[in-house]
Amino acid sequence: MLRDITIGQYFPVSSPMHRLDPRVKLVLTVLYIVALFLPKTWVGLAIAVALLAAAYALARIPFSMVVKSVRPILLLVTLTAALNLFYNKDGTVLFQWWIFTVTDAGLAKTAFIIVRILCLIVGSSLLTYTTTPTALTDAIERLLSPLKAVGLNVHELAMMMTIALRFIPTLIEETDKIMSAQKARGADMESGGLLRRIRSLLPVLIPLFASSFRRAYELALAMECRCYRGGEGRTRMKRLQLAARDGVALGVTAVTVALLVWLNFVFPRVI
Repeated sequence: MLRDITIGQYFPVSSPMHRLDPRVKLVLTVLYIVALFLPKTWVGLAIAVALLAAAYALARIPFSMVVKSVRPILLLVTLTAALNLFYNKDGTVLFQWWIFTVTDAGLAKTAFIIVRILCLIVGSSLLTYTTTPTALTDAIERLLSPLKAVGLNVHELAMMMTIALRFIPTLIEETDKIMSAQKARGADMESGGLLRRIRSLLPVLIPLFASSFRRAYELALAMECRCYRGGEGRTRMKRLQLAARDGVALGVTAVTVALLVWLNFVFPRVI
């Protein structure tokens, strides 16, 4: 399960999505998240799904990567679906037992919310699939540069956010190695009740914290040895430049958002 978590991973391939300006990709990601919460109809949600499918096709990301990004949240999706399915009293009753009631309106709303959550996770993952950590740092720093006027150290904030995102796959891999080592020594982490399973994680958490602090110290030492000084005066090997394809991507997304708002007034709402 830990190996299925793909947050923060970069998938190197040549594609139109990879060649977009990282600032534009950040804005597109925010716009798409907003667009997901705009539709109140199945038609609008279908358009949002089609836009995401087109983006993944342009990015040339394998379908297996999409499945991996979804697997870790299946439990959350299941709990959300159960809460919406059994506790929605609107509509025609299809099934009823004790305090649990399933209605046609609750079923439609549950399916709608599940699709929205899946699109939210898959759409957010596309940003890290197509953007390197260095480019992501530069994009965050450039987009937040107006906050320098209020005294915010934008460079350090962008660096911390990117390092945290970058080390998620590394920590997941380290956790998997520690758990495998503990199991090889006879540790039982999969049987017993909830409290027993929580206690069995202590031999994993302690070495994981130690490894995290060691990696943080090594990273700081490596940056100091290379005389790294961020902030003002820092030069970049690759300068961010907008191109025509960036304007096309922003235009298509903006038109889609406007279309989703308009559809809410045309078709009957699901939620």
